[in-house]
Amino acid sequence: MTTPGTRSRENTRARLLDAAAQVFAEVGLDGATVEAVCERAGFTRGAFYSNFESKDELFLMLAGSVAEQRVSAVRARVEEMAASGALAEGCDPVILVRDVMDAGGDDRLGVMLMSEIRIRALRDSEFGAAYLQQEREMVASIAQIITDIVSAGHLELRLPAESAARMLIIMWEGMTVRGAMSGQDPAQLRHAGSEELGRLVQLLLAE
Repeated sequence: MTTPGTRSRENTRARLLDAAAQVFAEVGLDGATVEAVCERAGFTRGAFYSNFESKDELFLMLAGSVAEQRVSAVRARVEEMAASGALAEGCDPVILVRDVMDAGGDDRLGVMLMSEIRIRALRDSEFGAAYLQQEREMVASIAQIITDIVSAGHLELRLPAESAARMLIIMWEGMTVRGAMSGQDPAQLRHAGSEELGRLVQLLLAE
């Protein structure tokens, strides 16, 4: 049962995360100080530190929230496609990937956030370990989605679903970063690399 105190804490954390995203969009990760986030959210430093141990924890959670929203959107889209019969045997992998990517909700801010988070992870081994654990969880979620697609389409993978998920994530990240660099808008970013991803899917599927 959710208590009023729990709801209040969840609301405070949500407001701090939203404020962190806004401040990050304006000044980047290094410039987004705890003070700036608190001022934007309308809370004191005490409220911040009662919810997060540090700015690193806040932004790691924000990155996790962005990733989970994408995974949830993709999962929902795959479920819709399975229900409509779009995952039936003989489906075109390129078209399938493009349809799934449409649900991703990628935007320049998200790409920039994840890029700066990775740079932070490279510079700090403790932060890097936390980021890699978060990434492993996302890979596991994507692997389950891949397993569901393979099962629905009566397909067979050439390698374990987790390895396939990691390869797809690496390619998707690289293509979205390059898309953001070239000035693509959110609609274009959702399709960034969809053709290449489709080709990779073809290589991952056993004939």
